[in-house]
Amino acid sequence: MTTRWAPAKKDTLRALATEILHNYAKGRAFVAVDGLADAGQAALADDLAAALVEAGHPAFRASVGDFLLPRADAGAGAASGPAPVDGSLLRRALVEPFRLGGSTAWVPAAFDSERQREVEPRWVTGPDDALLVVDGEALGRPELAGLWNYTVWVTAGGTRGGLRAGATAVVDVTDPEHPRRVFDDAC
Repeated sequence: MTTRWAPAKKDTLRALATEILHNYAKGRAFVAVDGLADAGQAALADDLAAALVEAGHPAFRASVGDFLLPRADAGAGAASGPAPVDGSLLRRALVEPFRLGGSTAWVPAAFDSERQREVEPRWVTGPDDALLVVDGEALGRPELAGLWNYTVWVTAGGTRGGLRAGATAVVDVTDPEHPRRVFDDAC
């Protein structure tokens, strides 16, 4: 039996962190960790934020799932496709304040989708040079696409999606302890 080499999780995360910091070490920037359904975006986003901090750079976490529209407001189409995001709230409470930098505080979560209710805002501040790592499903959809500076597409078992093509990096997490960067250019 032949053993196929697989990178250690820390090596893949450190390589991603190094690439992101090469381009976005100064100022504030957004890193999206995207994928279909629950391909493991939240876990990879947590690990990536930790790798950025380990590299000596401030990194914060948020999830688009904490900015969803209540089911009653989402409409009939909410059952198919990604959950509808309250884009106005996301921009007003998280994106715009984070971009301002300085002493401006932002809210990393505004809605509890399990209980279908708003949550008490928790205000967070950070240094001028910081990254916000945001996970979710279909973050490249038109109403959200322009928000991200760097996008990681998470796949498990080679699943593909139309939004994958716009990603900066693709990471296969079929084996969560050995995630690997996928380069699937077609030249």
